[in-house]
Amino acid sequence: MANVLICGLGAVGLTYAVRFRDKCNLRILVDKERYERYMNSKPVFNGFEQNFEYVLSDEMAFKADLIIIATKFQGLESAVKNIKNFVGSNTRIISLLNGISSEEIISRSYPDARVLKSYFIGHSAVRSGNSVTQDGVGEIVMEYDRAATEILDECGINYSIPEDIDYALWLKFTMNIFSNQTSAVLKMTFGELKRNKKFREMARKIIREVRQIAEVRGIKNLENLESDAMAALDRMCDEGKTSMHQDILAGRKTEVDMFAGEVIKLGNEYGIPTPYNQVLYDLIKIEEKNNEYSFHTC
Repeated sequence: MANVLICGLGAVGLTYAVRFRDKCNLRILVDKERYERYMNSKPVFNGFEQNFEYVLSDEMAFKADLIIIATKFQGLESAVKNIKNFVGSNTRIISLLNGISSEEIISRSYPDARVLKSYFIGHSAVRSGNSVTQDGVGEIVMEYDRAATEILDECGINYSIPEDIDYALWLKFTMNIFSNQTSAVLKMTFGELKRNKKFREMARKIIREVRQIAEVRGIKNLENLESDAMAALDRMCDEGKTSMHQDILAGRKTEVDMFAGEVIKLGNEYGIPTPYNQVLYDLIKIEEKNNEYSFHTC
């Protein structure tokens, strides 16, 4: 039975913790504050309280066969630090964070581990406090690795192996750039985005900024990026809300720095103008600052 460690019990992390439990030797990595919180108020998935085995970062419980990192981008630095005692030379690490940079960040700290290019794609989970609702539609998209796929098969986890993982990562990144960010600003569901002609026109302009950067980065097969990204949007459930939209509504920090922030940084590096991402970045930062005042001021 495989040793599996999950770091992060947000929407995606809790979804997979429920799926892995009882099919492997699963532990959830937490700090003391989160441990006490989960003991006092158990995580809730689809209306049912969940019991897990938790482990602290300074414990030496096992060397993990598979580590799944499912934090927000803001939590990646601490996650990379906290998994240290569980990483061995045969450990596979799957990062389900959005964006295109988490694998590189993890690899710098653990060059001997196998860090797989990967992401989650599926219907959005709805998170409210420690409660998550998700309809079961989704899969891990990843580069091929025999040891990792054997564990996923053993645990009954859906996954797919694309022919070109780099293109697949940039396609997911592109969708997050044009849908997550705009939905956070416009407060629109997937269905409202799909049906709005003006939004689709703006989305194409945002996608072109990302494509120009991807071309400089040497990503192949980009001639279909726009159509593939719009098709991915059209497959999302109409009533769903992007994670960034949910973050804004709940007063949480967003992942704008790994979306528009990353595009702006790379655009400056390569001399590519990114005006649409700059506007989205500024608007979302304004929303965050307004939330900081509204949610924390009596």
